[in-house]
Amino acid sequence: MDLTATLSESSRPISKASENKLLDTLFQHHRLKRSWVWNQFFVLEEYTGTDPLYVGKLHSDMDKGDGSIKYILSGDGAGTMFTIDDTTGDIHAIQRLDREERSQYTLRAQALDRRTGRPMEPESEFIIKIQDINDNEPKFLDGPYAASVPEMSPVGTSIIQVTATDADDPTYGNSARVVYSILQGQPYFSVDSKTGIIRTALTNMDREARECYEVIIQAKDMSGLLGGLAGTTTVNITLSDVNDNPPRFLQKHYQMSILESAPVSSTVGRVLAKDLDEGISAEMKYSLVDGDGLDVFDIATDTKYQAGIITVRKPLSFETKRSYTLKVEGANTHVEMRFLNLGPFRDTTTVHISVEDVDEPPVFEASFYFVEVPEDVDIGTTIQIVSARDPDVTNNSIRYSIDRSSDPGRFFYVDITTGALMTARPLDREDVAWHNITVLAMEMNNPIQIESVAITVKILDVNDNAPKFDKFYEAHVCENAKAGQLSAQLIETLSAVDQDDPPEGQHFYYSLAPEAANNPNFTLRDNQDNTAWILTRRSGYRQRTQNTFYLPILIADNGQPMLSSTGTFTIQVCLCDNNGDEVSCSPMAHTLPISLSRGALLAILGCVFVLLVLVLFMLSMRRYRKQPYIINEEENVHENIVRYDDEGGGEEDTEAFDIAAMWNPREAQMLRIRQDIQPEIESLSRYVPQTCMMHDNIHKYVLAKLYEADFDFYTPPFDSLQTYMFEGDGSVAQSLSSLQSISTDSNQSYDYLTDWGPHFKKLAEMYGASEGSGALS
Repeated sequence: MDLTATLSESSRPISKASENKLLDTLFQHHRLKRSWVWNQFFVLEEYTGTDPLYVGKLHSDMDKGDGSIKYILSGDGAGTMFTIDDTTGDIHAIQRLDREERSQYTLRAQALDRRTGRPMEPESEFIIKIQDINDNEPKFLDGPYAASVPEMSPVGTSIIQVTATDADDPTYGNSARVVYSILQGQPYFSVDSKTGIIRTALTNMDREARECYEVIIQAKDMSGLLGGLAGTTTVNITLSDVNDNPPRFLQKHYQMSILESAPVSSTVGRVLAKDLDEGISAEMKYSLVDGDGLDVFDIATDTKYQAGIITVRKPLSFETKRSYTLKVEGANTHVEMRFLNLGPFRDTTTVHISVEDVDEPPVFEASFYFVEVPEDVDIGTTIQIVSARDPDVTNNSIRYSIDRSSDPGRFFYVDITTGALMTARPLDREDVAWHNITVLAMEMNNPIQIESVAITVKILDVNDNAPKFDKFYEAHVCENAKAGQLSAQLIETLSAVDQDDPPEGQHFYYSLAPEAANNPNFTLRDNQDNTAWILTRRSGYRQRTQNTFYLPILIADNGQPMLSSTGTFTIQVCLCDNNGDEVSCSPMAHTLPISLSRGALLAILGCVFVLLVLVLFMLSMRRYRKQPYIINEEENVHENIVRYDDEGGGEEDTEAFDIAAMWNPREAQMLRIRQDIQPEIESLSRYVPQTCMMHDNIHKYVLAKLYEADFDFYTPPFDSLQTYMFEGDGSVAQSLSSLQSISTDSNQSYDYLTDWGPHFKKLAEMYGASEGSGALS
């Protein structure tokens, strides 16, 4: 007998072909050693009934129907999803089944002897497959979508592909067969019903007219038939820009202005060509194509705002040219060939630029001056003339001055009107070899307009310094020195230095001074290399006879004129050992008596010094006790007039007069006559001819006398010179003179003079003040 599995009535009916296939499967699974055959059970998903769903029946040929066989079920879902009647072998589903969660279950069945529990047959597996129903709509897992397509694209241009997924079984029926359609977005776009590819459906879609579109795509299963489930998604399509719009200037004429003082690279103004495109399609490049200012102005492109920036290329001058006209072109940098028929993709505009006048500072003829001046030039000599002019139309007068921070020593002076640079102090190359001064030029009518120029003055050397020894030279000679031996124990070379720097280099000539030309003790040898040696002319020097020799040496240079100086070379006679080494150069051992020690000699000298101090102290005390002449107070009559024509030197001048001379006229003859008040200013005619006083000579004279006054600290006046230019009837202060100070005939009382005491009695009487009358005399 065969063991068969019976399908439940609730299972889905199968066709004849399916039945044959099922029978083939049953025969393939037939086992000769078993007395039953397993089948694949099928059950529909999503059962919603209240009773358990019947799946199938298991039956063994050994089952006699008496209940002696017990059926048991194990495996996936046994007991939870599926149950079996252990007597009849009926299998039921007790839970709702979902194919999308699990499409099949593998279970194991076995027949047991109910009494003994012994297996009647070996355990075998069977499968329960869940049959699909159309319970899932298509879904766009990647939605919503965003895509872009260039504007003006031809019809049929592919934009994006959308894909919907159906969870139903694609191998069974039409539950998972999806068809695409467009619900929103026509007539601009279309969708392929099978592939889901979205394409353009209209030509000449213009981004500038409309940029964004919202398209709704539907996906429906069951091949789109009635009753199928559907899902939708949104596709946001943006038209990307292409260069289909040429640029256009909003203004065909621009009017701009710029100050003539504007520096190079300063901005004059901006021009803008409007382009409806965006991004790379709207990028512009501006250029100057025509006009009379092509070499004066330049234009650059602002890449952020796509504007043209006109800048100054060369310095401007209102006095030279007051206006310019430029023709500016703006063109796209990226042009698409298929849109050339919409062009040209460039445009032009005209720009008028006016140059505005400003008050400019003076301009020097040269930007830098270099002057070479010999150091022995006279004070007041013009070494350079600097010239500046006012570039403005008004052409104001220029005044010159020196920036004193550049010439702290005040070596130079510049004429305020002519710009002549002159020396104001003696120049010394050895002190300052270079001078870097700054001359200022200022407009007389507008002092704030100042310009400066640098002047480098190189001081040329003249031979004004005599050579001299580079150090103090002192040597010794042994008492037993032989003739021809060098005076110093070690060969010592005499050398000299000269502060001058002649172009041909220094060369010194050495010789003995004329008073020592026939010196019998030493002689000089000029080495012709700016050095000299001193040699002994005899032997037998003795400290007792002469212990020190002073040898005058004449040193001359090779300059023009030749200058020379005399230096002294000191030679001491010393006691030496057999090797010629110095032992003692002091003659005291020969001159001091044996009985007189060095300490005794110091004591004698100390006593002499004390006596000298006492004598000086006594003389000073005697001079201090001498009393000056003092007259009696009652005889002091202030009627003696001393003529004193000299001008005092201020409060600190204590030597201008002797107060004793005013108290006692007899002392006037002892008044010391001051030498520092004698007139020392020489007449101008000595320097300048009376017939022709030249301007340069006057400057030389004034600068020379100014230099004398600045560096002579002993000639009056000691106070600074003050100039009062506003004294007189025409000034606010009016006249400061005491003459004509009383303009009316009214009387003025001087009675207060009587209150000043007896010292002012005579003055009170002179002005008519009396005890009985206060009227003016």
